[in-house]
Amino acid sequence: MGLRSDMPLLARHEGEWEGEYLHLGRDGELLDRHRVRMTCAILGDATYHQTNRYTWDDGREEVHEFPGTYLGGGRCGFDTERLKGEFRELDDSTIYLTWRFKGQGLSLFELIVLSEDGKSRSRVWQWIEDGVCVRRTLIDERRAG
Repeated sequence: MGLRSDMPLLARHEGEWEGEYLHLGRDGELLDRHRVRMTCAILGDATYHQTNRYTWDDGREEVHEFPGTYLGGGRCGFDTERLKGEFRELDDSTIYLTWRFKGQGLSLFELIVLSEDGKSRSRVWQWIEDGVCVRRTLIDERRAG
């Protein structure tokens, strides 16, 4: 068994995605908005790799790499210089992620829901600090390749 066979929903996410992030404060005020181009790939039996390319209207750009390792039991983990976390499939359409920014008391909880036709997905992050939700991020994406 391997990552692709044990996590078939994750395998359906492979490819290129484009979309927009809306970062909202506790009271719903818009804190940030930017575009994303994301590449999701499964490499071999035990490696997941994601590249996020963010762009803002003012010309700023950021690129972040997220290498993941299959942990077995339908779980995949990642550990970068900035954050550490894990994800798993909840059902045929939903992936659940948790991660923590290193050196901070900030944890994030994310749900990713893939459409039945595999052409779009929605994502929601909750940013939790000291047990309180301090921010939410709403992400809508469409398959770009």
